[in-house]
Amino acid sequence: MKFLRKLPIPKDVKEEFPLSAELAAHKAEKDKELAGLFSGKDDRFVLIIGPCSADNETSVVDYISRLVPVQEKVKDKICIIPRVYTNKPRTTGEGYKGMVHQPDPEKKEDMLEGIVSIRKLHTKVIAETGFICADEMLYPENQRYLSDLLGYIAIGARSVENQQHRLVASGCGIPVGMKNPTSGDFNVMMNSIKAAQSKHMFIFRGWEVESEGNPLTHAIIRGSVNKHGQSIPNYHYEDLIRLHDFYEKSGLENMNVIVDTNHSNSGKQYLEQIRICKEVLSSRRHSTDINSMVKGFMIESYIEDGCQKIGEGVYGKSITDPCLGWEKSEKLIYEIADLL
Repeated sequence: MKFLRKLPIPKDVKEEFPLSAELAAHKAEKDKELAGLFSGKDDRFVLIIGPCSADNETSVVDYISRLVPVQEKVKDKICIIPRVYTNKPRTTGEGYKGMVHQPDPEKKEDMLEGIVSIRKLHTKVIAETGFICADEMLYPENQRYLSDLLGYIAIGARSVENQQHRLVASGCGIPVGMKNPTSGDFNVMMNSIKAAQSKHMFIFRGWEVESEGNPLTHAIIRGSVNKHGQSIPNYHYEDLIRLHDFYEKSGLENMNVIVDTNHSNSGKQYLEQIRICKEVLSSRRHSTDINSMVKGFMIESYIEDGCQKIGEGVYGKSITDPCLGWEKSEKLIYEIADLL
């Protein structure tokens, strides 16, 4: 490895690009709201919705701005948490790794510019829309760069078994969703939730730190892949009952699950997200256990349907996984509200 340059620590980046006192106070109020959702004090449904990857500041803020009037119309039933995913896991290491690597997908990687750009993006979203957003914790050591901005953190299917992800999640203080691994093993996911809900002492960014445990940690089910590379969904009624049984036996706090409607649950057939949402809502109506456990959906959505290759230049169209376009997404949100 070549050590190219020493990057600034999170404290220095926060001081150079601070969150104003007014926005910090707003963030604190929103944190209380999201904590209520995942602690059982607020029974509204959660929609974690937005682009597969945040690849362009202008189109991402445009997309999230469109959610503002929609949120107002459904606020009694639904709480929207926009996805602003600034780093992306790559199965083979190839492809776009997110804004933290490449603020401009058509230019070379620049990690310093990337750190600054993702901080500016999350700050701009709060300032212009009032939303606090979800991001994936792909790199635990980067968590502090955004720790005063994020409202929700997801731990991906390829990271959920990693000890450092679990320990850092235990000290985040905001809702953290643990995805089932690509194998589909619920035991792995439940062990991860238990670890994150517990207290720990560990080494983080050169410090000896102590975490208090995060009771807001919960499950995200996203389907699995079998040994033949085939997608196996896990959102069906029987899967949800099985997960409820796992939760009951675990003794964990706050039996919540977010259903990821894309990835292996849809086989990356993004239009299937609409049908999957409606099936899960039907299961909620059929079972009081499922109704109390299924807290919301994770939906991949952008301005335009589908996906494109880097360089094609279609505004608001995903350059990673295919997403549901805006018109279909807006309609789906209202349909979900009507079915709750």
